[in-house]
Amino acid sequence: MPTKSGADIIARLIERQGVTIVPGIPGGANLPLYDALAASSIRHILTRHEQGAAFLAQGMARVSGKPAVCLATSGPGATNLVTAIADAYMDSIPLVCLTGQVPRAMIGTDAFQEVDMAGVCAPVCKKAYRVQSAAELLTIIPEAFTLAASGRPGPVVVDIPRDVQTETATFARWPEPGRPDEAPEACPEGIEKAARIINQAKRPILYLGGGAARSGAAALARRIMEKAAIPAVQSLMGLGVIPSRHPLSLGMLGMHASPWANLALHECDALIAVGARFDDRATGKVAAFCPEASVVHIDIDPGQIHKIKTAHVGLIADAASALADLEPFIEKKTRTAWIARIAALKRQHAAHSPTPGSPRAIIRTAAALAGETAIVVTDVGQNQMWTARHYPFTTPGRWLTSGGLGTMGFGLPAAIGATLAEPQAPVVLFCGDGGMLMNIQEMATAAEIKADMTVVLFDNGGLGLVRQQQDLFMGGRRFATDYRARVDFPAVARGFGWRVFDMEKGGDPSEILARAMGAKGPCLVRVPVDAAAKVYPMVAPGEANTRMIGATVASPEMLRERAAV
Repeated sequence: MPTKSGADIIARLIERQGVTIVPGIPGGANLPLYDALAASSIRHILTRHEQGAAFLAQGMARVSGKPAVCLATSGPGATNLVTAIADAYMDSIPLVCLTGQVPRAMIGTDAFQEVDMAGVCAPVCKKAYRVQSAAELLTIIPEAFTLAASGRPGPVVVDIPRDVQTETATFARWPEPGRPDEAPEACPEGIEKAARIINQAKRPILYLGGGAARSGAAALARRIMEKAAIPAVQSLMGLGVIPSRHPLSLGMLGMHASPWANLALHECDALIAVGARFDDRATGKVAAFCPEASVVHIDIDPGQIHKIKTAHVGLIADAASALADLEPFIEKKTRTAWIARIAALKRQHAAHSPTPGSPRAIIRTAAALAGETAIVVTDVGQNQMWTARHYPFTTPGRWLTSGGLGTMGFGLPAAIGATLAEPQAPVVLFCGDGGMLMNIQEMATAAEIKADMTVVLFDNGGLGLVRQQQDLFMGGRRFATDYRARVDFPAVARGFGWRVFDMEKGGDPSEILARAMGAKGPCLVRVPVDAAAKVYPMVAPGEANTRMIGATVASPEMLRERAAV
């Protein structure tokens, strides 16, 4: 029977889970674990901040769909993970976060770097474990991986005292690796009721969220929408489930939606929500969201059914499994009048051609160069909404953004994680200067591991989206949103060892982007942006989605020109 230290047990169990890369930062309380990792096959990525480690792990988990691991020591090391843990919880990202803790005898004594990590994290994770012995690790570690990946995925925290890591345990055999539990299946009666609502509807719409993207439901959703002529909207997290250029795709709904998406939802008589949680940024004023629609809600999390919008039929099931059960009951339809109405809304609210050098034009050019296999990452703010609105997504699982928590600083470390998860895929990060400054130290991590990634930095000298809200809703009174000390990002990036291109110096944007994206290692492309530039349309907080500010309305002349084309 093997006898191993707690630290050796952890390292071996992580290996047995198939984990090959672990980001983190060592400290006194997790040093035995690091000593064990040095003798393992696991590659360690030394980040420059623990939040960077957790977001880097998120990048790997979002791309692979499997739980990723991050490490931190006790006290401030552990608490630096909390924002990224909460972010993963909101966006259903499977993480296993292993934190060091002071020795068991010192817990509760206000020891140096002691924090009740399990208590701190309990509200923002699926479960937080306090490990009491080395022997417990044989149960807790596989269970943590199972829990992180089962049902609605999410983060799990395992807090491990230093003396547990050095304590030995004798056991008969290694436990089986943790695997996801079987997903629940929708009840047949519910499937039939849902099918009746869909078949009888004259103006149905599919509402596809992050759960549809992660469950492998894209092909099924597309078959159903094409069979029954059902247009589809996507949440911020669901982008890519339906290709943006598909004739039945309405794009993103919500606060910064395609105008026709919000207007069509207001008219729909049946809403089929798949893996979406009716987030307030998607629905706007809930009472005014799809007011005439019968609601079918498919979600693996029972807590989401009826939580925001009462469902006429609620199906607790994996999205792909439920759609597979539903497909045979869906009748073939043309819905000519509804499709014509959608087309009219799209024509009426079609956007003007982008101005050369504008964020929209830069995003479109980068997309053409990156190709359909690219992994697209954003930070949070105007850069995120511009990308969500204008990047031509074609595939689920290639879009990494902080949705539910909206965490500035997410983008850079998450993009680094994406390069580790798929080294051969192009990785493009669209970021604002505000978000870049939040975790800019991870530029060193990217340089150290020679991460192949292109960062397109929209530099407008401040907090653009907050500034936009001040302009629109605070009488134009700007406060604390303009950076008086401007950062020379090209100089900073060069200092970290990055390649740099600065569009302020002139040149053809397409040529600059092509050179940057063809380079090896991390590369920064700075794009100066007018501080007055805004993301439109926009729905004021608490307003109905139909009351959009800045929604494009085509003139009669434009409509005649488009009809002629």
